[in-house]
Amino acid sequence: MTAPSLPAERRLYQITADRLREHIRKNGIKAGSRLPPERDLAQLLGVSRPSLREALIALEIEGSVEIRMGSGIYVCEHLLGVKGKTRTLGESPSELMQARALIEGESVMLACLHGTKADYRYLQTCIDKMREGAIKGVPALDDDRKFHQRLAKMSGNSTLVRIITSLFEERYSPLTAHVSEHSETRETWAIAVAEHEAILQAVQARDLIGAQTAMREHLRRSEARWLDGMNTEQG
Repeated sequence: MTAPSLPAERRLYQITADRLREHIRKNGIKAGSRLPPERDLAQLLGVSRPSLREALIALEIEGSVEIRMGSGIYVCEHLLGVKGKTRTLGESPSELMQARALIEGESVMLACLHGTKADYRYLQTCIDKMREGAIKGVPALDDDRKFHQRLAKMSGNSTLVRIITSLFEERYSPLTAHVSEHSETRETWAIAVAEHEAILQAVQARDLIGAQTAMREHLRRSEARWLDGMNTEQG
């Protein structure tokens, strides 16, 4: 006899989105109205700015709000007729990057021990293609994925490869993909390329602590670029 399945735990961005939608309805805020600044909304709902921004992205995906960079957040007519709770749109982008920093920060140290010249050439090719994409203003997500997957394989641990690959694939989820659309630019990709180069240099030098630091710093900064790049405040 199979055990009954437990209901999926709701993520903070879903709960926050539901609370914000209810606040808008209860206060009679009409379609087309601009919501208060992010800092005020975050304080009102008792959440961090990153959590609020993820909730706003979820609401934008469902068509309930419109996020205008440098202008503000505007209520859409759709919000007033939405019934039910915010659906799952993937993992929290900020939690995702924190998890990757922990796991890939350890895995890259193993990669330092097992890397070969062929691995280094492959990683350099990924970086070169990412740089070409950054110059052209084209997201280089595929080469980014290949870079991190190769480092995972260099760890020699197949379980780590599966975990790291699964975490990276979350970048294609509706929530994270939408965050990327708002925040990734030619400039942010150019910065990411430099961070990948720092990781490769440390791995080639078999500098375990240096590689760990470079990897964790890259993923920490990526998280910051994603969420800090969503500037809705008026200039």
